[in-house]
Amino acid sequence: MAQREPAVTDDPTIGKLVVDASRDVSSLIRSEIALAKSELRVSAKAGGISIGLFGAAAFLILLAIIMFSVALAYFLHMTGLDLAWCFLIVFGAYVLLAALLGLVGVRKSKQVKAPERAIEQAKESKSLLKRS
Repeated sequence: MAQREPAVTDDPTIGKLVVDASRDVSSLIRSEIALAKSELRVSAKAGGISIGLFGAAAFLILLAIIMFSVALAYFLHMTGLDLAWCFLIVFGAYVLLAALLGLVGVRKSKQVKAPERAIEQAKESKSLLKRS
């Protein structure tokens, strides 16, 4: 009787295919995470610089408002009013403006409501997941 030799196949087994696929997916995920980290570093650096620039701009605007207030008081002084009263008038105008902005802010904050439909949908999804 002739002995048969096992058939040699070059086709990989299912187990080897699964191992290769999981290794490739793992490698792909690591590469994607590394890419995301490098992109975030660049974005974080640009974000930090932009925050610093916005801060400097806000500081300069604050200085400009102070200078404008002094100039406004001196313009009022040119009408013949005492300088102390002129500064008091400018101060009062700013207090009135702040009160008006605060009132509008309070009214707008009362319009803020919770996302009720989204909360209800999340509760429904949670209950559906518990049942299954």
